[in-house]
Amino acid sequence: MLLSRADRDPAVGRRLTGAIVALLVLWPLFHSAEVKPGALFDPANLKVIGHFLAGFLPPETGAEFLGYLGRSTLETLAIATAGMALAWAIAVPLAYLASAAGRERPTLNPLTRGLLTILRGIPELVWALLFVRVFGLGPAAGVLALGLTYGGMLAKVYAEILESAAAAPALALRHNGASRPLAILYGLLPQASKELASYTVYRWECAIRASVVMGFVGAGGLGQLMDQAMKMLNGGEAASILLTFMLLVFAADGISGWLRRALDTAPAARPSPFGWRSSGLLIGLLAAISASFGLLDIGFAALFTGEAADSIGAFVGEFFPPDLSAGWLAKVGRGIWETLAISVVGTLLAALAGLLLALAKWRAPFSFLLNTLRSVPELVWATITALAVGLGPFAGALALALHTTGVLGRLYAEALANAPAAPGNALRLTGAPGGLAFLYGTLPGAAPQLIAYTLYRWEMNIRMAAILGFVGAGGLGQLLYFELSLFHHAQASTVIIAMLALSIAVDQASAWLRQRMH
Repeated sequence: MLLSRADRDPAVGRRLTGAIVALLVLWPLFHSAEVKPGALFDPANLKVIGHFLAGFLPPETGAEFLGYLGRSTLETLAIATAGMALAWAIAVPLAYLASAAGRERPTLNPLTRGLLTILRGIPELVWALLFVRVFGLGPAAGVLALGLTYGGMLAKVYAEILESAAAAPALALRHNGASRPLAILYGLLPQASKELASYTVYRWECAIRASVVMGFVGAGGLGQLMDQAMKMLNGGEAASILLTFMLLVFAADGISGWLRRALDTAPAARPSPFGWRSSGLLIGLLAAISASFGLLDIGFAALFTGEAADSIGAFVGEFFPPDLSAGWLAKVGRGIWETLAISVVGTLLAALAGLLLALAKWRAPFSFLLNTLRSVPELVWATITALAVGLGPFAGALALALHTTGVLGRLYAEALANAPAAPGNALRLTGAPGGLAFLYGTLPGAAPQLIAYTLYRWEMNIRMAAILGFVGAGGLGQLLYFELSLFHHAQASTVIIAMLALSIAVDQASAWLRQRMH
């Protein structure tokens, strides 16, 4: 039966045009990512991955290894905690300088904001790799790398949170003669303190994952132990490390959730702003930071000696001027395109898989699967996918897809659960099948949130895609790792600049797309 013009979907032409444009854009990206699903079923690759995974059982439980594992676990927690303490110390003054909050005439500081862009635009793994070259193997490189990258992230978000708070109390204090610091302290912080604390706790949770990843370039902790086990193809040790890390991530999730719920609890009425719970948390936090620095025994004083300054200056000087020869720029351009392809393909595969898992009605096993997928870092997935499909960008895209499926699946499930139920229910009452009711009733209500989450993860994935090459997964990371290994610092400088430019460009593109969606 033919549909009348009035019964046809009025948006069908626009949707068809959009689908054609998407195919034209995505086809070269899939080609550059070397997407070859058949490689997953290649007998030689299956044999290699089968032998490797078979070696995971049984996990290593020897007393000597468990001792190493326990020390590495404590070191990972200490790196994350000390790195976040350093990041907070960097973020507070930079957020004050970058923010327009508390100013009688709102002005922005382009110099400070430019510095924040550089700090957060260069992935922490790149900072760690550079610091390892200066200070040698060990946790000092990891702490400094986390401090710089997360300092930039925290400062940006802190500034935005303060600017989004109601400005009237702070301005009233300024008009009555209060200085800007006092106006922020008494006019803005009481409104924003919960959100500031909640985001800081979330970043600590992320720092634990990041501290594991940085171990792959010699920055200590579980990652360094995992890298050694992977290189030796010691599946039993790798399995024990992976299980420990998953338990660590689940525990961090639990602690983070408990702290956020505690922040949402209304304080009891009392004369003092600090009750026993607040005082206990503050004492516990200071004790954890002190214990972390004590365990790592970094000795930051040695970093401020004249000898250290000369060493750092000489090392940094080797990166300038960057190599801008035509041949090298062409090679970096291909690396940029490959990195972009890895991020787009990985994010799209994850969006499809995450949506399917989010729709599952029996939530418990799928929730566990999603948590497991996202608890394993992308760099660990990349070492496994490289065995499954060989070295190259397809391994990187698969690694991103596996980890991001866990992240997006959880976020998608929450967005669909919070979507208005009335449109879908109304369609079902008129006799529409469940699939159509979802497509035309539930999905449109959740689509803006789903798209926002996907774009946000794409921003994150472009940074990760730039470093997956450290384990042979293609892109700019492979180029950077190779050049640093050969001490070609001028060429490495060009790659780092390209990483920063790509990160900024994707941030701007993502922000533009989000605005277009509203």
